[in-house]
Amino acid sequence: MLFLVSAFAFQLITNALSLSEVRLFPGNGESFLGTGSETGWRNVISTVLLPVKVILIGPLIPFINFLRQEPDTPPPFFLIGFAFYWTMLALALYYLFGKIKRSANKHDF
Repeated sequence: MLFLVSAFAFQLITNALSLSEVRLFPGNGESFLGTGSETGWRNVISTVLLPVKVILIGPLIPFINFLRQEPDTPPPFFLIGFAFYWTMLALALYYLFGKIKRSANKHDF
């Protein structure tokens, strides 16, 4: 749950930095990766955060493009898609970190 809240907060904050107004999801024609700000410092921050955004949003680009084919797609579809992907990502990270921790504890004598 903490990972989901953090991912949505990260998405909101980085979009607020790269877009002219604060919103969770960019409008049609705008990038979900949040690049292309007019202000220099915002552009630098967007560039630095781009690798994290590619991991958090990159695999969802086909899903986003599919939903954007309909001009009035309700936002809950985007929220559900993001929440599902980020839940799977959080479970994979939880499993990976647990396996690393168990491996480290096994070798401590």
